[in-house]
Amino acid sequence: MKIKPKKLEIGNKIGIVSPASPSYNRSDIDRGIKTLNEWGFKVELSKNLNKKTGFFSGSDIERAGDLNEMFERKDIDAIFVTQGGYGSAQVLKYLNFDVIRRNPKIFLGFSDITSLHLAINKITDIVTFHGPGMTRFNDEELSDYTKEHLFKALDGQTEIGEIQPSDKKKWINVINGGEAEGELIGGNLTLICSSLGTPYEIDAKDKILFIEEVDTEPWVFDHMMCHLFNAGVLHTALGFVIGECARCVPRRLDPGFHSDISLEDILEFYLKPLGKPALHGLPIGHTKDLATLPMGVKAYINADDKKFVIEEIAVL
Repeated sequence: MKIKPKKLEIGNKIGIVSPASPSYNRSDIDRGIKTLNEWGFKVELSKNLNKKTGFFSGSDIERAGDLNEMFERKDIDAIFVTQGGYGSAQVLKYLNFDVIRRNPKIFLGFSDITSLHLAINKITDIVTFHGPGMTRFNDEELSDYTKEHLFKALDGQTEIGEIQPSDKKKWINVINGGEAEGELIGGNLTLICSSLGTPYEIDAKDKILFIEEVDTEPWVFDHMMCHLFNAGVLHTALGFVIGECARCVPRRLDPGFHSDISLEDILEFYLKPLGKPALHGLPIGHTKDLATLPMGVKAYINADDKKFVIEEIAVL
């Protein structure tokens, strides 16, 4: 049975960590702090926040230490990451999963943070949240849709319910019809594939698998879907929810003449033969409007009606 963290309440103290890359603009942190304070939260920055060490925000040990400390500290109620980028997988070997298990807290982030979500979910059974990084928390970048779905996931007032398109004009593509219900798992496709063959390997058996990706050429996307197919991951899942996958087109794309294989072609090739319900085009991951998804709770797909529903409150 999954362990649910306590709900987010006004007055809570949120610990901010950078387990992957540092923010490009230092002011992103200041703007995020200002927004969280305006929402009524206290903010505590980790020791090595936004420190620059090559690609990363500090060494592997420093970044892991920050995350361990935020989970262990009794005065920290929730943990938000600044952003993804690259490097989360490097800290896994230094995480204290016993400490994390004993101190379940809201943990929020996406993209490269998928590595942490999969590891925490698998080793500790704690529900974590695939959602926006803190540097998006400002008037310029935070959409109403993203804010609404963030609080719907974290405040525990009601079930999250149906994840609808942010714009009624957007098209949801049905790859396979049918219904499925099961625990939700997934994240960024690149990081899902990177987990295979490690102690933190994704377990999609009898679960709803959600996938998102960005800026990935179709042939690379195909390569990763083939990897999941060959590894048996796609065969074990009950159903699939694919995000919008922004800019997953050929680098040299002539808009006047599309002659390359499209993302839709790839999804059809790998998912259609499985005959399991599958939807493509929902606001998940690298989009301006993104829904916060709790990993480890019950979800439902009715692909015939283009519905994806989070059926369970994810916090206590």
